Amino acid sequence: MRHLLNTISLVVLLLCTAQIEAVAERLHVIPQPAYVDLEAEGHYLVTEKTRIVVNDEAWNPAEIFAADMQKHFGSKRLMKMGKYGKGIKIRTDSCVPAEGYEMTVSEEGVLIIGGSEAGIFYGLQTLRQIIVTCNGEVPYGFIADEPNFEYRGVHFDVSRHFFGVEDVKRYIDILVAHKVNRLHWHLTDDQGWRIEIKRYPELTDKGSMRKETLVGHGLNPEKWDGTPYGGYYTQEQVREIVDYAAKRYMTIIPEIEMPGHAQAALHALPWLGCEEQIVDVWTTWGVTPEVMCAGKETTYEFLENVLLEVIDLFPSELIHIGGDECPKDRWKECEHCQAKIKAEGLEGEEALQGYLVARIERFLNDHGRKMIGWDEILDGGVTPTATVMSWRGIGGGIYAARRGNDVVMTPMSLCYFNFYQTESREGEGLHIGGHIPFEKVYSWDPYEGLEGTEREHIIGAQCNMWSEYIKDMKTVEVMLLPRLAAMAEVQWATNNRNEETIRERMETMRKFYEACGWNYAPYYFEGRK
Repeated sequence: MRHLLNTISLVVLLLCTAQIEAVAERLHVIPQPAYVDLEAEGHYLVTEKTRIVVNDEAWNPAEIFAADMQKHFGSKRLMKMGKYGKGIKIRTDSCVPAEGYEMTVSEEGVLIIGGSEAGIFYGLQTLRQIIVTCNGEVPYGFIADEPNFEYRGVHFDVSRHFFGVEDVKRYIDILVAHKVNRLHWHLTDDQGWRIEIKRYPELTDKGSMRKETLVGHGLNPEKWDGTPYGGYYTQEQVREIVDYAAKRYMTIIPEIEMPGHAQAALHALPWLGCEEQIVDVWTTWGVTPEVMCAGKETTYEFLENVLLEVIDLFPSELIHIGGDECPKDRWKECEHCQAKIKAEGLEGEEALQGYLVARIERFLNDHGRKMIGWDEILDGGVTPTATVMSWRGIGGGIYAARRGNDVVMTPMSLCYFNFYQTESREGEGLHIGGHIPFEKVYSWDPYEGLEGTEREHIIGAQCNMWSEYIKDMKTVEVMLLPRLAAMAEVQWATNNRNEETIRERMETMRKFYEACGWNYAPYYFEGRK
C-alpha cells in the first residue's frame, strides 16, 4: 500500500512539475524578471476589447500601451480606458521600487502596481511581450521585478550617417521595449554637425553637409562616392524627439564633441581652430588632427553658448562633452595654446585638455547639470561630480570608481555593436571590424575588477552604435538585434541571467521582433558565433 501511495505521489509530482514547466515555457520574457510564481493552470485572455482600468496618475503609460496593442491587434481604435471595470488594472504604490513593478494575473484580470509611472510602463512592457508571443493568453500567477542598474543605456551616432526623426523614434521604440532608459545621442563629429544652434547658424548651414563619403573600408581611403551627404535636426525636431522619449520614460543625453572630433564645426567656423585654417567637413573615418583651439577665449565662449542652447533643449542632468581622441599636434605649434599653458601653469598639452574639460565641467555645474565624458576626461583630472564612460576597456572605469566618480561601463571589446557578430563575417556586409557575438555580451559582468562599495559607483552599462558603415535603419536594427536582448539582461537582470534558458527565451523574443516588424540578425539563432 505504501509503495502504491509513493508511486501515486511520484506520478502526481511529475504531472505537477510538467504542468508548471509547461506554464513556465509560456513566460519567456526578456529581460528575465526578478521573481516569477506561476500557477500550473489557467490564463487570462487579453483581446482588443479588454479594458484598461487606470487613474489619472498612470494615464500616460496606459495610452502608450494601448497604442502598442492597437498596432498588434490591427484594430481601428485604442483599447478602452476608464477608471472602473475589469481588465488590466494599473496603479502606483510607493512601497514598490521606483522603476519596479508587481504583476498579479487571475481570473479577475491583470493588476500591475508600479513604484512610479516608469515602473508601470516597464510592467506593461512585460505584459506586452506575453500578449504578443502567447496569443493574448497571460498565465495566472505573480511577477515582482525591478532593474539592477539605474542607467541602462544605448548610444546612437547620427553624425557619420544621419537618421531622420521617424528613424530615431523607431530606435527609441525598440530600446524601451527592452527596458532601456537612456539614449546617448551622438550629435556632432568630424563628418557632420547635426543639431541646430541658433547663435551659430553656420554649424548646420555649412557643417551638416560633407562633399562625399568614403567607399569601402577605411584601410583603402582612395575611393569616395562623389555625392554630397548631410542632414540635421531643427530645435523643434529635437524637442519633438525629447518629448517622445520622455513619454516612454527615457532620458536623452546629448553629446557635443570637444575639443577633438570637431572638424565639421571648424569648417563652419574656422576661427575655432588654432591657425583658423580652412578645412572641409571630413569625408573619411578615424581621427583627424584638426581640433578646437584650447588657447583662445573665443573657443570657450563658443562652447558655453552652444551648451546653453543644448541645456535648454535637453532636460537631462547629464550632458556628454566627448573628450576622446584629441590629437595635440596643433596645440604644440599654436602660440595661443602655448600662452595658455604658460599663463595657467600647466604641464603641457595633456594638462591643457584637462583645463578645458575642468572649465566646461564648472560651467555645466553652475547651470544645474553634470558632465559625462569618455574616459579620456580622467587624464587631466576631473572632480567627483563628473560621470565617466569607460570605453577603452574596463581599466578607466575601475580607476574612476575607486576615486569616487560614477561610471557607465561600455568597453569597446564588449559593447560596440557596430562590430561583426560572427567570426567568419559571412553574409554580414562591410563593418568597421571586431567581433562581438551575442554570447559574449550575455556573459559580461560590468562589476568585474571591483569589490564592495566600489561597485556602488558603477551606475550602469551601455552598448554603442557607431554609424561609419551603417547607412540605413534596417542595418541599424540588424546590428542591434538580437544583441540588445543580451545587453538588456546585463542591464536589468544582472543577477538573474540564466545561460541554460536564454536560447529558448530568445526563440520567443524572435517572435516578438517579427510581430513588431523589427529586423534582426539571424546568426545567433543559426548557432553561429
